[in-house]
Amino acid sequence: MDTVAAAVTHDPPPAAGGRQGRPLIVTEDAELLDDLLRLCAAAGATPEVHHAVPEGRGRWEAAPLVLVGDDAARRVRGAARRRGVVLVGRNQDDSGVWQRAVEIGADHVLMLPDGEQWLVDRIADVAEGVGRPALTVGVIGGRGGAGASTLACALAVTSAREGLRTLLVDADPLGGGLDVLLGGETAEGLRWPAFAASRGRVGGGALEESLPRLHSLRVLSWDRGDCVAVPPQAVRAVLAAARRRGGTVVVDLPRRIDDGVAEVLAQLDMGLLVVPAELRAVAAAGRVASAVGMVLRDLRVAVRGPYTPGLDDREVARLLGLPLAGEVPVESALLRPHGSPAPPGATVRGPLARFCREFWERALMEAGAA
Repeated sequence: MDTVAAAVTHDPPPAAGGRQGRPLIVTEDAELLDDLLRLCAAAGATPEVHHAVPEGRGRWEAAPLVLVGDDAARRVRGAARRRGVVLVGRNQDDSGVWQRAVEIGADHVLMLPDGEQWLVDRIADVAEGVGRPALTVGVIGGRGGAGASTLACALAVTSAREGLRTLLVDADPLGGGLDVLLGGETAEGLRWPAFAASRGRVGGGALEESLPRLHSLRVLSWDRGDCVAVPPQAVRAVLAAARRRGGTVVVDLPRRIDDGVAEVLAQLDMGLLVVPAELRAVAAAGRVASAVGMVLRDLRVAVRGPYTPGLDDREVARLLGLPLAGEVPVESALLRPHGSPAPPGATVRGPLARFCREFWERALMEAGAA
């Protein structure tokens, strides 16, 4: 049995049919029930409430999380032992609570109000479902104008086209906005400044639904206002929520590393450093790689032509001391007819889309083998 400060040591049992069930609350304490309902609402979950073990066949066993009020411990003593049971009380000085927890096979003992945030996180895990986190890839330019934003957009567009849940995150407040590059600057939805006050846990589903939907993917970009920074804790909460949704997350990174960018780097699975094949760009990219490499372990180089005489993609990777992700092709036809901007990688059979498709095939295979 773990204390409230400990992490859950195993996943809650899945609901019947592979779907997430509702958390189960067992208590007759009206005040405690009010608190638990409030915490469930904060986590985006609608619980099932009973005064004792529910009579319906399998309902006790199937619930992904069971919150037993200390007042109800004796009434559930004979229930089948299962994982995911939390005994919830208020009296910090009642040493007998531990014995009652053992009697019902609880994994955790939680005392309110101290354990509220912990419990909200556990309930939110149930509400959202906890599966494989999103494969999260950051793209950063080795120098200005390297084409990092173009590649980030193309990777996201390709991922969405392949049927993956995809979120494109603009982490560069001075980049002009990725929604503009995707032709969706007027699309309805929230931008980064709306999340500046985020603390603790952000609901993944609520985040996804609040963002603009462009080209079958969700985009978190900057607006055209004066806000050019979001607190690091808000960046951490938002990106963590995005990763919990699964699929892929692509982040367009600025070349300067501040506290907010460091929070992003800490959650990346892989980084792509886009480097034009010229000596000055390689020199600049070396400095960027040194800064990024202090936080991100898996950084690879994507080389973009045309090539300076004596340089090729392998030589650029060798000079930087980084693994080669490949050569990023330049796609000239980035405009649809009538002047409507097309997103990078939109041409399914184009070289950029092909590069992105092959990248995802390799990256997802590596992630599956990890």
